[in-house]
Amino acid sequence: MSITYLFCFRKFYSRNRVQPSPDKMNMFDRNIHFDSLFKFSQISRSTQLHLKNVYSSLALCMFVAAAGAYVHVITRLFQGGLLTIMGSLAMMVWLTMTPHCPQTEKKRLAILSGFAFFTGVGLGPTMDYIISINPSIIVTAFLGTAIIFVCFTLSALYAQRRSFLFLWGTLTSGLSILLLVSFLNMFLGSVMLFKAHIYLGLAIMCGFVLFDTQLIIEKAEMGDKDYIWHSVDLFLDFVTIFRKLMVILAMNEKQDNKKKK
Repeated sequence: MSITYLFCFRKFYSRNRVQPSPDKMNMFDRNIHFDSLFKFSQISRSTQLHLKNVYSSLALCMFVAAAGAYVHVITRLFQGGLLTIMGSLAMMVWLTMTPHCPQTEKKRLAILSGFAFFTGVGLGPTMDYIISINPSIIVTAFLGTAIIFVCFTLSALYAQRRSFLFLWGTLTSGLSILLLVSFLNMFLGSVMLFKAHIYLGLAIMCGFVLFDTQLIIEKAEMGDKDYIWHSVDLFLDFVTIFRKLMVILAMNEKQDNKKKK
């Protein structure tokens, strides 16, 4: 649940932080150019270099988050979860308040690593549950998440610029519905609502991969080269998809075990 709160905080804050100008955001320009299927002709060279930095930071985040999850599984660090949420939020706010410039780059990378570590620790309780069912689910979920993430990322990169930015309203509405369903289910305890929440959440996260990738490109084209901050969006997308896939695979595994019995 801590990952969900962080994700929602980041998305709603991100919307208020940058408002792309309407003249550069034609949502209905959907013509297809087949040359873009084979090269990123619509993305400038500087933005391509920016994306390399973003994905390098994303790789760092995933490595540190894996270390955080491993630390939790071995030591049961921060089992209550409250300290994990507070630590992640503190790191995110600190990163936000630290300006992006060459002098603060190393400091901001260290803050990003701290954020990723606390996020990984926050995944620990879910991983404990998965391990109790079948440890191989973690590997399967990670590979599945990687495939989903790569496919949707390439779709966003190869598609015409801005073609997926119209998804913002739909995705945020879906995110609001997920929060409402999650809140209601705290009192109802419905298995059907829980499953609907998981599967709908997975679909929404896939949409956010498309949206966030193209939004990062547009921000970079307009001069925002804060690759450290941009990597946070994609990192939270990846972690949320990974968590939901683990839960889905675990539910299916438990159902199969019941049928065998």
